[in-house]
Amino acid sequence: MHELNWGLPVILYLFLAGVGAGAVTVSSSVLLRGGGGIFGGNSFAIARAGALVGPLPVILGTTLIVFELGQPFRALNLFKLINLSPMNIGSWLLGLFMTISVLYALAFVPTFFPKLKHLDERLKAPREALAWICVPLGLGVAVYTGVMLGAMPARPLWNSPVLAFLFMISALSTGVAMITLSRTLFHQNRLDSEPERRIESRRDTGRIGRRFIEGEYVLTASDLLLIGMELMIIFLFIMFAHLTVGDVKHAAAVLLPGGDLATMFWLGVVLVGLALPALAELIYVVPKLVYHRQFSVPRRIEIAVATAVLFGGFALRYVVVVAGQVTSPVTL
Repeated sequence: MHELNWGLPVILYLFLAGVGAGAVTVSSSVLLRGGGGIFGGNSFAIARAGALVGPLPVILGTTLIVFELGQPFRALNLFKLINLSPMNIGSWLLGLFMTISVLYALAFVPTFFPKLKHLDERLKAPREALAWICVPLGLGVAVYTGVMLGAMPARPLWNSPVLAFLFMISALSTGVAMITLSRTLFHQNRLDSEPERRIESRRDTGRIGRRFIEGEYVLTASDLLLIGMELMIIFLFIMFAHLTVGDVKHAAAVLLPGGDLATMFWLGVVLVGLALPALAELIYVVPKLVYHRQFSVPRRIEIAVATAVLFGGFALRYVVVVAGQVTSPVTL
């Protein structure tokens, strides 16, 4: 039995930081691509959802990792010097991301109150400026969750050249899932993308409905693409580890059939977290993509797919963190 120095708090931190960073990155990208208009259709509603749900997981995950140190105030020492170490860079990156992402989220608050529309108009330019900053910061936090593990050469499995990229793609996919889940659970009206605009006629209702459907289709198709990329990168990650000799190959063996973590990896990560959501999304994306049929996903399917993707993101970090500690530390 191997002792696990890094347990559930670290795993939760890696997962929550990835989800939050992914949601804010997707939100900022959608806002900038959609023009960032005032109450501007479904793209604006998607961006708003990601902005509001994104900061909280990162703050919660960072709080967990700080208290995991045993002496929380010692974490402040990481900000005193700029020595370009991974932990130092990561601390500044997380601090900047949490500050900017909270400001970015606050810039959307007036959109819920019609009487504050004049304030929302003034916040349009600052909101777009914050979105430009959130994209690289969000990607940086997503990548850092993998770099933090890779910076420990005593754990050979974590020194994979594709681990940081794997965590980044997983963060974006789980970020999309978080946005989809929040919108599905909290938005009863499917035509809520322009809540402050009055729908004057049935023609207006159809126009807004089509805009909602197009936005949801792009979001689902993007997640499908991200899942495909994640499956490919997982294959490369396993192949790189398995073809290596020594402790790395031993660690990879626990993920292969018969290994201690094989069930969690193949059922939790690959099947439940990736393959089944991808199959479900294909069923609804292909008719729209190939035959130009109307895109419509039942609410229960949206909830199930988003939940499965989030579970898979957590399971991925669980097996990577635990498998990396199966190897005996090498001499530095």
